[in-house]
Formats: sequence, C-alpha cells, structure tokens
Amino acid sequence: MMQSSSLVSHVFRVVTLSWLSVGAVATVTILVLLAAFGPMLAPFDPYATDLAHVRLPPGPTHWFGTDQLGRDVLSRVIVSARLDLFIAVCAVTASFAIGVSIGGLSGYLGGAFDLWTSRIAEMLQVFPLFVLAMALVAALGNDLRNVILATAIVNLPFYVRLARVEVGVLSSQLFVEAARAAGNGDGRIIARVLLPNVMPNLMIQLSVNLGWAILNAASLSFIGLGIRPPTAEWGIMVADGAAQAMAGNWWLVVFPGLALALAVFAFNLLGDSLRDILDVRSR
Repeated sequence: MMQSSSLVSHVFRVVTLSWLSVGAVATVTILVLLAAFGPMLAPFDPYATDLAHVRLPPGPTHWFGTDQLGRDVLSRVIVSARLDLFIAVCAVTASFAIGVSIGGLSGYLGGAFDLWTSRIAEMLQVFPLFVLAMALVAALGNDLRNVILATAIVNLPFYVRLARVEVGVLSSQLFVEAARAAGNGDGRIIARVLLPNVMPNLMIQLSVNLGWAILNAASLSFIGLGIRPPTAEWGIMVADGAAQAMAGNWWLVVFPGLALALAVFAFNLLGDSLRDILDVRSR
C-alpha cells in the first residue's frame, strides 16, 4: 500500500510540475472520452446535410459553423476522434507487439537472426516513412484495414530496433545470468526478466508513435489515399476545408486542423511526461 501511494504521489508530482504535462494528460483524456462517447456528445448528426444552411460561420447554433453541404462541423470533428484514434491504437498496438517480440529475440539471441533483423529494419527506415505508407496504401487499396496495416508496418522498425538494443545491453547483466542459473528457459527470461526492464522506454516510444500514427492516417486521407468521403475524419475535413478557405470559409480548415494538431501535440508531450515519470532519478 505504501509503495502504491508513493507511486501515485510521484506521478501526480511529475505531471503537475509542468502545465504542458497537465495539458497533455487533459487533452488525451478528452480524446479518449470523445472516441468512446463522441456520437452521443455530437449536437447534430454529423452526416445530415442541410442545403438551406451551407457554409454558415461559427455561431450560437453551429459553434464551428457548417460545411459546403450544411453539415455541422463541430459534430464531425467530435465523431472523427473515434476513427482517427482507432486507426492509431490498432496500428501502434500491432507494431508494438510484433516489433518488441522480434527485437527482443534479436537482441537476446544475436547471431544471424540479429543480423537479418537489423538489416530489414534498416531497409524499412531508409525510405521516408510517409512515402512508404503512401506506397503501401496505393498498392493494397485505400480502405480502413490497409491504412491500419500500412501505419503498423512503418512503425515497426522503431520497436524492433529499440527492443533489440535494450535487450542486447541487459542480456549480459548479472541478474540475467542469475535467472538462467536458476533454471529459467530463454522464453521465460525474455518475457519475465528482460522485457519488463525495457518496457518504460518502449512505452515512451509508443506514446510518441500514437501521435505520429494519427497524423499519418490524416495525411493519407488528405491526399486521397486514406479513408474515403463522406466519412467524418480529420484529414478529409482539412482537405475539404483547404479548398474552401480561399473563399473566406476559414472555419472549415481551422477547426479540424486544430483538433489534429492538438492530438499529435498531446501524445508527444505525454511521451515526455512518461519519460519523467519512469525516470528513477526523479523519485
């Protein structure tokens, strides 16, 4: 109980030490709530068209205005959080699970397996990640499943290389030798001894990658290679709004763009907060 209380107080102290950390935690919490309850919180049907009230500026009825089809922009921004967060969580979870497994084995076993794993990870990172994601979606087809798959693939090298390095360094430590001398098999040593010790750094990388995955999914939709209209999605809304902004309809690009920027910024700041929380020197 004392350890649990000490951990909670440490987390609270680190988070409240910076207003940016407080803002990041609050923003991520809001995003999760919008993803869970967005359709119930939206003031209007995000897909209902109203041609009598097109391109209305922000006002008391439509706080974020309406688009070229009379759809409420606020409702579409709220509902978009579920889809973009779903893509990011699915993609990053898949790349995290596969990348950590491969990287952990590579760092522990070494030899030819480590060599080939490193070369493949380096080959994936030679290409600009967004260009690689574009090529994958263009080849596989632009639907939800392929957007998630492409985002997972381009995130994979981060976890492979990080897990490989961390596990490789720890494999020669005395506590690992002690676990091996106690009769533990390789699988148990990796799962029960090594991975828990490298998990803090991996969790920081996961938080950062969540923000990048949201941006990647929205960027693919922005150029027409991601989710297709009329689905409510931040990248699609920014693309539609950019075409209308020159005519003075600034709200069509500002509000979805601001939601996207805040989401990416919050997950990156959350990664910094996690680093401070997990750093034993700050306790």
